[in-house]
Amino acid sequence: MPEKALAGVKVLEYADLISGPYCTKLLSNLGAEVIKVERPRVGDRSRSVGPFPNDTPDPEKSGLFLYLNANKLGITLNTKTETGLALFKELV
Repeated sequence: MPEKALAGVKVLEYADLISGPYCTKLLSNLGAEVIKVERPRVGDRSRSVGPFPNDTPDPEKSGLFLYLNANKLGITLNTKTETGLALFKELV
């Protein structure tokens, strides 16, 4: 299998809802390693958008969120704290 165009590229996603996550989905499809950063207790707002299995809202089962974030790694960081910001900078 040939190597993908963006193999070896690391992308840090600090985005919310649809546009940013969709762009990084395209990058991950091309082989980039995408790390999605979410805010604690809030997460990505697309987690609240359906469709949901059995029409029962669940932030872990949002069809939109799962579609946009397939093939990505994820981490929750509070970048408003010294420790969270330091960890974010390490990822960059």
